[in-house]
Amino acid sequence: MISRRDFLQATAAASALTIGGGLGPLGRAAAQQRLTQDDILRFDPLGTVTILYVADTHAQLMPLQFREPSINLGVGEAKGIPPHITDAEFRKHFQIAAGSADAFALTSDDFVALARNYGRMGGMDRVATLIGAVRAERGDDKVLLLDGGDSWQGSWTSLQTKAQDMVDVMSALKLDAMVGHWEFTYGADRVKEIADKAPFAFLAQNIRDTEWQEPVFEPKKMFERGGAKIAVIGQALPRTAVANPRWMFPTWEFGIREEDIQKQVDDSRAAGASVVVLLSHNGFDVDRKLASRVNGLDVILTAHTHDAMPGLIRVGDTVLVATGSHGKFVSRLDIDVKDKKVAGVRFKLMPVFSDAIKPDAAMTTLIEKVRAPYAKDLSQIVGKTDSLLYRRAISTARSTI
Repeated sequence: MISRRDFLQATAAASALTIGGGLGPLGRAAAQQRLTQDDILRFDPLGTVTILYVADTHAQLMPLQFREPSINLGVGEAKGIPPHITDAEFRKHFQIAAGSADAFALTSDDFVALARNYGRMGGMDRVATLIGAVRAERGDDKVLLLDGGDSWQGSWTSLQTKAQDMVDVMSALKLDAMVGHWEFTYGADRVKEIADKAPFAFLAQNIRDTEWQEPVFEPKKMFERGGAKIAVIGQALPRTAVANPRWMFPTWEFGIREEDIQKQVDDSRAAGASVVVLLSHNGFDVDRKLASRVNGLDVILTAHTHDAMPGLIRVGDTVLVATGSHGKFVSRLDIDVKDKKVAGVRFKLMPVFSDAIKPDAAMTTLIEKVRAPYAKDLSQIVGKTDSLLYRRAISTARSTI
């Protein structure tokens, strides 16, 4: 425990952080004491429905350092608007103070220095803590947990277990539904095996069998939360057959299938849905364009392009939620439903600061169990560095319809 004098001095130093600086242990202790689990969870609830959303976890069970991109290229009408802004421009747009916890989580400036203060992010046992806290606050019958895909692939244990480690973790989280993209790298048979047995729904309205054009997966599922019916329509990455080798799913075809989305929306409304959600792995710009072309979507939970935004993007009556990647964030969207339609929404992007969140004990035990058979491989030293080693988001140009 540091003294009050040391804490105040470290806090002052953290406030005066400059590019290239570093505060060491005291600075990190100060940052941790300023940021608490209660701060991360603090939220003014709205209505009786809460959607919790994670995406693009890429099988990362453990906390890590992950830096957001310094460049995010937008093309045409998407140029220079969120999510295609970074660093100072991003902070200005979303009113984020330089050197703050949100600045560290959401931008790349001063990343190494700020990493010394704020530590790692993510970890599925910390994600479990946040999800559990919201459920305890709202009640299980009011919370819907959704996953935007790219969750089963990206780690040594997921490769060795053919995604079973992630399926076990997602089942323990009591996931309600998900969509896919890199999941398909395990091959059609394995994905179907999991989808048929898992306690959560694997949705994809846009995947068809090439012979008879029959749906391969459920296109949508109706849930009831907080007394309201919520339709969740699944949308796998439409370009999966281009992004991945064809032998992985030789008899499946994908595509956006805009007209079919509209039909699913219309059918959902006819079945009594008060809220219609597109759980999508299209990528942000494709989903933004879809929001302007498909009528009746209340929410698009977008994924694939790894964008993390602390605010909603509105297109007409549709709100888009982008929740980042690698377990860094959990999105909370509260929805007020009146007269069987959305009357209001309230949103928070919750950063998963590993040092500020108490790990969920049951999830920690499960993670240790699934990693134990591979402990020797995971502990193998393959190299050393004197500087901070972190994953980094790539800069990309995003496609549009």
